Amino acid sequence: MSTVRRSAVVLVTLATVALTACGPGEDGAAGGPAAPSATPSASVTPTGAPTKAPTEPPAEAPTTAPTDASTKPPAPSKPATPTPPADPDYDVFPCSTYDVTFTATLAEPTTSSYLLKITNKSGKPCRALGHPVVAFGDLDGRAVERGPAPGIEDAIRLAPGQSAYAGLMGGLKDGKGKTVASIAMTMSTDSDLEQKPLKASTPGLYVSPDKNSVTAWMTNAEDALSL
Repeated sequence: MSTVRRSAVVLVTLATVALTACGPGEDGAAGGPAAPSATPSASVTPTGAPTKAPTEPPAEAPTTAPTDASTKPPAPSKPATPTPPADPDYDVFPCSTYDVTFTATLAEPTTSSYLLKITNKSGKPCRALGHPVVAFGDLDGRAVERGPAPGIEDAIRLAPGQSAYAGLMGGLKDGKGKTVASIAMTMSTDSDLEQKPLKASTPGLYVSPDKNSVTAWMTNAEDALSL
């Protein structure tokens, strides 16, 4: 083969190779868009989203009550202090011989009259109820009550150091009585309270069985001797 002919064959071969290289590639023929793939691509699951529902069971509710201070029951309140009655004398009790001192002073010799006096020596008020209970020496019986006495609610209220008075009369000497040297006094308490009799000296006191008497307790000596 001549040299010219071999050169022509080589040129033809090179041209064929060039045409093959310029044919349709990955982007489609003649620069057009690439044909879609016949097999759809697999879907991709985002890595940030969960792929399935959680399988853990919900947490159980606590079976015990919270122990913080806000849930503790309130402390029981103290009982209210009872309000005392409006009457300031609701707890003032009758005077007994343990609450008072006692004296007897001659006031009128003709009628053997004596002024009886009690003074509250305790540290609290008390009430002088009714008439004093007076016994004459060793004679039986006691002095006869003279005149009315206020009820327990109106009885004399003796504050500590205050006094009350009563008038005792042995009576005129009628030849029927006896003379005694002392008397003993206890208080009316409107109860069975046991008392210790308080004694006072009364020299020459004549006691008539029919004329002796004693007044109720009063706030002043004049009233006690004039009744």
